[in-house]
Amino acid sequence: MAKLIALQMTSSPDVADNLDFVEQQLKLLSINEPSLVVLPECFACFGAGDKAIAKVAEKPGVGPVQQRLSALAKSYNVWLAAGSFPLQSPNTNKYTASCLLFDNQGRLQAEYQKIHLFDVQVADNTGSYLESRSTEPGNKLVVIDSPFGKLGLAICYDIRFAGMFQAMSQLAQLDVLVLPAAFTHLTGSAHWQALLKARAIENQCYLVAANQTGEHANKRQTYGHSCIISPWGETLAELPVETGLITATIDFNALSAIRSNMPVAQHNKFRSYLV
Repeated sequence: MAKLIALQMTSSPDVADNLDFVEQQLKLLSINEPSLVVLPECFACFGAGDKAIAKVAEKPGVGPVQQRLSALAKSYNVWLAAGSFPLQSPNTNKYTASCLLFDNQGRLQAEYQKIHLFDVQVADNTGSYLESRSTEPGNKLVVIDSPFGKLGLAICYDIRFAGMFQAMSQLAQLDVLVLPAAFTHLTGSAHWQALLKARAIENQCYLVAANQTGEHANKRQTYGHSCIISPWGETLAELPVETGLITATIDFNALSAIRSNMPVAQHNKFRSYLV
């Protein structure tokens, strides 16, 4: 048995306050089996623009935020998928939006750098989004072995690109997909659940989506509705708009049965790859 947990937040520009909130929530958990906690995108600093995020960016493997994340994972005996956090790029003046995966001993097991950047127009309080102005996109898919099976990492806008997850499943058939997000309220109300369920069904995997929620310091509005979706497309847990935790248990027998009864991966006649 293994547990999947999503933490929904209304992150502020105050890094210390945000990390304290994460720890307060971890204290509420009762850990008796391997457990994966997923934080939302921009969990450590959100709602103050690109310059504020750049100020908290750290060198890979070095810095107080990464040290505290490692310590939290070890102290509370959880695998921690730290949403997205800005890491300094050695080649440019930009930062990467990196999902850092720590194991329950506090060791960094994987880093995924967000590939698809959110450069769009949305009819909300923000209007224009241009992540590429300050963020350097990644160029590698990440799927690793874990106590939760084959674990894949993605971030927010990635969820709209089905070929990405098909390519990940060709590396190793996904058992669990992690998706930290800061989906806007407008796009979330239109597409969030549909996209999450589609990716879980297509890849016959569990999907853990941890979203930001509410109105932030810069008036940006995020959708909430963090979800844990089954490989059959069922919503196992959902948190509408409040902050806090949701949990669900991986049923490896059910996962195996779904794939045996409907062997989609074997039947697939198409292949996807990162361009």
